[in-house]
Amino acid sequence: MITTNKNKASVILFLSAFVIFGMAAYNPPKTPVQDGYKNLQVLPKDISKEDLDKVMKGFTEALGVKCGYCHVHTGDDWRSGWDMPSDDKEEKGIARYMLKMTKSVNVEHFNFDNSTQPDTIHVISCVTCHRGIPHPDAKGIAEQMQKMGAGGPPPGMPPPPPGAPKN
Repeated sequence: MITTNKNKASVILFLSAFVIFGMAAYNPPKTPVQDGYKNLQVLPKDISKEDLDKVMKGFTEALGVKCGYCHVHTGDDWRSGWDMPSDDKEEKGIARYMLKMTKSVNVEHFNFDNSTQPDTIHVISCVTCHRGIPHPDAKGIAEQMQKMGAGGPPPGMPPPPPGAPKN
């Protein structure tokens, strides 16, 4: 009879540990923000916070800018005072245009398999042209090179387009 109780206790202990570890390992699916974001015009309205943060981080890295480049911020504390839905900055409208443009280029020129989800094709992205500078035109490239104190482009970067101002 004592062995039977030990067996029962072992089974109960094992099942309890299994349930506890299962609950600890549970990773709920990423859910979209309950009320949605205000003023999303190009990105999906049901985008999760994690995915939106990844997109915004990609912008800051590709253009070498911070959030205030496109978003309105008032106050001294960077953690508060953001008016993310505001369209007061021209750069936000330009970013929307560029998102539509890159999607169009990817769909029209790189959908070799005629994918039913061509919006998942990411051959061309912000960094393709921007390479860490906000204005990838001749003037912007020349200014970036001057900041770097370089007489020419850094290794791996193509030379500026013809007619770009010299240092």
